[in-house]
Amino acid sequence: MTVMAPVPIDQQEDEEMLVPHSDLTENNHQPMEVVAQAESASTVESQPVEDPPSSRFTWRIDNFSRLNTKKLYSETFLVGGFKWRVLIFPKGNNVDYLSMYLDVADASTLPYGWSRYAQFSLAVINQMHNKYSVRKDTQHQFNARESDWGFTSFMPLCELYDPTRGYLVNDALIVEAEVLVRRIVDYWSYDSKKETGYVGLKNQGATCYMNSLLQTLYHIPYFRKAVYHMPTTENDMPSGSIPLALQSLFYKLQYSDTSVATKELTKSFGWDTYDSFMQHDVQELNRVLCEKLEDKMKGTVVEGTIQKLFEGHHMNYIECINVDYKSTRKESFYDLQLDVKGCRDVYASFDKYVEVERLEGDNKYHAEQYGLQDAKKGVLFIDFPPVLQLQLKRFEYDFMRDTMVKINDRYEFPLQLDLDRENGKYLSPDADRSVRNLYTLHSVLVHSGGVHGGHYYAFIRPTLSDQWYKFDDERVTKEDTKRALEEQYGGEEELPQTNPGFNKYSNAYMLVYIRESDKDKIICNVDEKDIAEHLRERMKKEQEEKEHKKKKRAEAHLYTIIKVARDENLAEQIGKDIYFDLVDHDKVKCFRVQKQMSFNVFKDKVAKKFGIPVQFMRFWLWAKRQNHTYRPNRPVTHLEESQSVGQLREVSNKVHNAELKLFLEVELGPDLRPIALPEKTKDDILLFFKLYDPEKEELRYVGRLFVKGSGKPLEILTKLNEMAGYHHEEEIALFKEIKFEPNVMCEPIDQKLTFRTSKLEDGDIICFQKTPSIDSDEHVQYPNVPSYLEYVHNRQVVHFRSLDKPKEDDFCLEMSRLYTYDDVVEKVAQQLGLDDPSKIRLTPHNCYSQQPKPQPIKYRGVDHLSDMLVHYYQTSDILYYEVLDIPLPELQGLKTLKVAFNRATKDEVVIHTIRLPKQSSVGDVLDHLKTKVDLSHPDAELRLLEVFYHKIYKVFPPLEKIENINDQYWTLRAEEIPEEEKNLGPHDRLIHVYHFTKDTAQNQMQIQNFGDPFFLVIHEGETLADIKVRIQQKLQVPDEEFAKWKFAFLSLGRPEYLQDSDIVSSRFQRRDVYGAWEQYLGLEHADNAPKRPYTVNQVI
Repeated sequence: MTVMAPVPIDQQEDEEMLVPHSDLTENNHQPMEVVAQAESASTVESQPVEDPPSSRFTWRIDNFSRLNTKKLYSETFLVGGFKWRVLIFPKGNNVDYLSMYLDVADASTLPYGWSRYAQFSLAVINQMHNKYSVRKDTQHQFNARESDWGFTSFMPLCELYDPTRGYLVNDALIVEAEVLVRRIVDYWSYDSKKETGYVGLKNQGATCYMNSLLQTLYHIPYFRKAVYHMPTTENDMPSGSIPLALQSLFYKLQYSDTSVATKELTKSFGWDTYDSFMQHDVQELNRVLCEKLEDKMKGTVVEGTIQKLFEGHHMNYIECINVDYKSTRKESFYDLQLDVKGCRDVYASFDKYVEVERLEGDNKYHAEQYGLQDAKKGVLFIDFPPVLQLQLKRFEYDFMRDTMVKINDRYEFPLQLDLDRENGKYLSPDADRSVRNLYTLHSVLVHSGGVHGGHYYAFIRPTLSDQWYKFDDERVTKEDTKRALEEQYGGEEELPQTNPGFNKYSNAYMLVYIRESDKDKIICNVDEKDIAEHLRERMKKEQEEKEHKKKKRAEAHLYTIIKVARDENLAEQIGKDIYFDLVDHDKVKCFRVQKQMSFNVFKDKVAKKFGIPVQFMRFWLWAKRQNHTYRPNRPVTHLEESQSVGQLREVSNKVHNAELKLFLEVELGPDLRPIALPEKTKDDILLFFKLYDPEKEELRYVGRLFVKGSGKPLEILTKLNEMAGYHHEEEIALFKEIKFEPNVMCEPIDQKLTFRTSKLEDGDIICFQKTPSIDSDEHVQYPNVPSYLEYVHNRQVVHFRSLDKPKEDDFCLEMSRLYTYDDVVEKVAQQLGLDDPSKIRLTPHNCYSQQPKPQPIKYRGVDHLSDMLVHYYQTSDILYYEVLDIPLPELQGLKTLKVAFNRATKDEVVIHTIRLPKQSSVGDVLDHLKTKVDLSHPDAELRLLEVFYHKIYKVFPPLEKIENINDQYWTLRAEEIPEEEKNLGPHDRLIHVYHFTKDTAQNQMQIQNFGDPFFLVIHEGETLADIKVRIQQKLQVPDEEFAKWKFAFLSLGRPEYLQDSDIVSSRFQRRDVYGAWEQYLGLEHADNAPKRPYTVNQVI
């Protein structure tokens, strides 16, 4: 059942992984449970009531970790009159993340050209603490090509499957989707240039933060002028030259009438993939761009421009209070990072920036020759740059919540910023006080969304007038001051939404101010004389090409394409490029002519092109037959020749098609010069002939003939032998090529019947060959035309790869798609020199991931090779093979498990591959294992554990059946049960002990587990110091190394560090160890221990 309710929804366009999933839709719905309610989606769907504008759908998936399917669809639910469903990949869409998408449920049945626009969020609910739920938001225009959209890397699988995190409780996952369907009002017809005088930048996917920065830099005219004056040459390529790429981009922004692409620029500094943008932020982009430009400007007339515009300096100082000692260090900056949290406005942030810190007590400063001293530490500014870039710290790491968070607090910024306020409190004693540091706001860069991503745009006033403009990718609009300033202050209280139903946090994250005293110099005039001649020429040429293409598109309705096929084309293509029909029309001469042109004028054009007199040419129209073949149908009449080509095209094309296809008939005399064509009567039939040679397995075109419908094939045998180069009395067999889709149909022709009786007509194809001898079947593979055409139609070169080396082709075999399962494995066995083909196991190829599919092909599980190669709507040419030690039918009756055995007496892990009948139990596995491994003593008991991401998730009961155990994602580990665990006292506890490190990459603290997890018995009242002794003894860690280890109690992934005197048992209250993995004793240390040696044992 589904839960649906109108809700508000956070709209944070997450650019982190906004991609349609790479598998095509497949109807493999799995049974599942969803949150119960009085009526299901189908009930809601059938009611005539008006659907709410936005709805929430909740989906509960039980036994989540046991799902063996690659992907899973939810029930269908209805929003805005449309059917939707959620698609998830429980083990990731070829990534180590949960992948989740919103899918149009009825995409396959919707009419041609459908589309719909939706804003939506997808969430995995944290069932322990709702505030830790993971929610990602985006918007998308759904259509037939992109009928699903969402997040390939929604959340790490290690977090999802970690029960301490709270996403999986009782092995149930709860997914929520919130969807708002919107109509786009007049978006595409809006003309930014016409409305504002400015154009936008195209978003090439995850690049809107770049677009907002580039617009800001472009609208600093002094910067733009400097870019134009950077020396570039006409031989440079924009994709390999940052200066030229930026010059080209700025030129187009200045002179283009439509939005401009940024791909050349991103390629020029190496960010030419989607991932590049995911790994950087706007501040990094700003610095990369400025550093590279600064480097490229060296030794040119514009050297030092970046520093002149953006570089300021501050002084870090430490000053002793009780002695005369002061240490100072001058540093430069191109931008300043200002705190938002705890600051009401920009001035408060500057106050905090220069705040004095006292170094005293345990934190005293060590001054040269004075020892430890009380001191003051701080920062003061020596000078500010003409263009001041302020990065607002809207994102920070929350240690309490163990995650990155966005600071949406209200934060004000003024239109005029006075940094000389309060007698120059921000300035150092060395600052030049004659410079007036009064700044005017030039641009406000905005982030709309949450911590996981969102959308970026900019408010800019290019001339510092009262008129603001919003640059939102392709779209530029005029805005007022209130919209650019006050509405970007942020704050928890939301402003009235233009999109009701979606609350979103839009607020400024970067501000650009220009110093009043420098504004006339910076907001300068930039015109064509500032642009290099070669750049103007290049841009002019590009524009002309663009205009030409545009004109061509606009005039397309005035022209038609005429494709003229000749005998030469047939001879070139048949038996090489094509085998069926007569010609590939894409490889013949094309003429683009005006529809109004008379066909007779067109004939003159063709005569001139081919050097054939007009009177010796006859044109035939092609027709598509009901059996999907394409043949010359009839000659163009004299009346039609006097008409326009447009009229003729309409006659020949029953469907709307801009092309006219013709066959040019030319008769050649003995001297190979064109001669007059024979008159065609109603009884004349034009036939085309192909010759087949079984010895060479070769098919070729040998010409065409007119025959009388009342005539018989016997009458033309001599002529056919002459065309083939055979003796005139050679016996030949004739076949009519009828069709080839979906199956080949090629039938013998009775030479004694008339052509009309054999139902031959204009454009038909006769294939002929020498009459096969009785013994020809023995030494040729395809003795006649039908068998050869059948082979050609179904032949397939298959690339076989060993499953152990899935990236490398091992060998290729040419096969027929009609081969049976037995035929295929027999051919592979022959190639490998294997006597028993049943020991070959094949695995199909996933066309999207370019990997083997998870499940191999079962013994005789498919009928034909074609079934092995199909993947959804695509056909592959790759198969993976394994050579088994036992026949596949026998193997399929067994369950194979890979079990790692941790020896009690040796520091070694042995991987055993165990095969047992599927109905066997875990106890049977352990009994089998006992006979193969070294035990510490004969009566030792074993247990089987499920280990995932270095944590123990399950101890298998001995009676559990092995058929349902999935070792594809989990590690199965067998070990001896220690004697102390068998005799637990009433107050003893058995706890989980895991190794971990803290990873602070990307400003986010995460616990990373590693190594082998284990159980440990702890006693009532036992201190950490006592337990450490036993752990060190168990793990055999040297004293020096062990002294560096820290010990922590971890619950919900958060460490609480323990002291030697702490009573450990008081932390662990649960005795049910097999369900207590959300709490464990953590051993924090570097992961530098040598890896335990692994050896692989053979099948037992």
